[in-house]
Amino acid sequence: MKKQVFNPFLPLNEYIPDGEPHIFGDRVYLYGSHDKEGGYTFCMQDYVVYSAPVTDLSDWRYEGVSYKASQDPIYPKLKYMYAPDVVRGNDGRYYLYYCMGGDYGQGGYHNPISVAVSDSPAGPFSYLGNVKYADGTVMKRYICFDPAALNDDGVIRIYYGTQYGYEEEEDFLTSGRLNDEIEMFGRTREEILSYPDSINGPVMVVLEDDMLTVKEEPKHIIPYKVKGTSFEQHPFFEASSMRKVGDKYYFIYSSWQNHELCYAVSDYPDRDFTFGGTIVSNGDVGYNGRSEADKLNMTGTTHGSIIEINGQWYVFFHRLTHKSDYSRQACAEKIEIADDGSIAQVEVTSCGLNEGALKGKGTYPAVIACNLTNGHMPHGSNCIYPIPFPNVTNLGGDRFIGEIEDGTLIGYKYFDFKDLKSVGVKARFENDKNRVIYEGPIRIDERGTGEIGDDLVMLESKLMGSGEYIYKDKEKFEASIHQDKENDIKDCFFDIKITPEGDILSRIYMKDFGESLSWKLFETDVDIPDGVHALYLIYHGKEKVQLKEIILK
Repeated sequence: MKKQVFNPFLPLNEYIPDGEPHIFGDRVYLYGSHDKEGGYTFCMQDYVVYSAPVTDLSDWRYEGVSYKASQDPIYPKLKYMYAPDVVRGNDGRYYLYYCMGGDYGQGGYHNPISVAVSDSPAGPFSYLGNVKYADGTVMKRYICFDPAALNDDGVIRIYYGTQYGYEEEEDFLTSGRLNDEIEMFGRTREEILSYPDSINGPVMVVLEDDMLTVKEEPKHIIPYKVKGTSFEQHPFFEASSMRKVGDKYYFIYSSWQNHELCYAVSDYPDRDFTFGGTIVSNGDVGYNGRSEADKLNMTGTTHGSIIEINGQWYVFFHRLTHKSDYSRQACAEKIEIADDGSIAQVEVTSCGLNEGALKGKGTYPAVIACNLTNGHMPHGSNCIYPIPFPNVTNLGGDRFIGEIEDGTLIGYKYFDFKDLKSVGVKARFENDKNRVIYEGPIRIDERGTGEIGDDLVMLESKLMGSGEYIYKDKEKFEASIHQDKENDIKDCFFDIKITPEGDILSRIYMKDFGESLSWKLFETDVDIPDGVHALYLIYHGKEKVQLKEIILK
């Protein structure tokens, strides 16, 4: 009997962003980066692989460590492996493509594409070499980053690249932006200016059957300059992925907005792409016209792709946790490709890969919430924030939503309710004994947004560099986020709704928490109509609380 599956669909202690799903045989394999729970930068762990039968997407199996960063010759100069992809070669073996980088992406644009090989789609993989020219020269044409692979009826195509808008600025040569590119890309001024279009942008290279040697020179698949084109509002940033759907090529990418996966379509694998739209945003920005200011989660980097499994199309992407861009978890949603080839944007949900809505009875981890907002959530592109706001986090093996403050909305979509009698929460008061205190380096990229506050002063913020911060009044700042108040929580409660603006259907009052480290069950009777509905818990209270489980009876 199939189990239920929800977002995130892997174990709650697993953090695999940048997901590239592929079907090999009768299983779907998920390849991606590997973040550390509560880590301080991207991709701190070695690659692992999960797989599931194509007939049961609730049954994900851990295949083990597939490849270690230490296997690449550049290690330990650069310690981390970024977003990978895997393709089956014409020889029947499996080839892993990836790039190395350092803290916060530093050095991640300087290096070639590395390749490893295995006889099994689950690995383990062995280092093979770098993508190179026939004379053995390492290929570093354009910016080698986020490689994606496609075996196009025997033609091996690798897509890669990144894109910054500096070169469309009129004063690019004099404003200092050229120097930014020299530093970021690790290239000379002469090399950057030698490209007829730009060193930036999405690129494709065709390889020989040895999966290493360049067969056709790299070329842009979309022109760099997007002003006046269909890409102007959603230009390419990173996260190249290519899928062939019938006779059409679908290019999936992360746009400069940084929180959305977009797609473009062409009859050709290397040119004439037209912007299609947004598939998913990890803050639901754009869905039903939602503005960025009204995002329903902390937003940040995204990366993923689409795949058809047993006749159903899905988009794989990731969400952010731990108030950072560095602890990202794999999620997926059903999508539809219309007869005209278009893909409508889908909302993020808690049910994801499930065959339908989740059962309206049972106990669920609170962290499967698909919406979590206090009304002013930050955008965390390459950031980790010290400021308090609701977030998915952990203390050891305990995973929960912390820093829930007055007005926080916690949403679950969707449940199939039938004869529901009560809703309960396992919660506790947040104080110095159970508060998650991050002790690593703080970093806020210039693309990050949020209410930082006057007590945190940024000394330096540099794209692809490290931010350094000091406190003007450390005691005042710590007091503002720790709020040691008397344990008077008689006015703490969760309102229960099925739409954010709808009627309050019931209220869960929380009193007598007892020991601060203990989770306590609080329940209330409720009358929710039978059928498929969202469930919203809206918190009100003078004290912050933490939420571990929701219980439906």
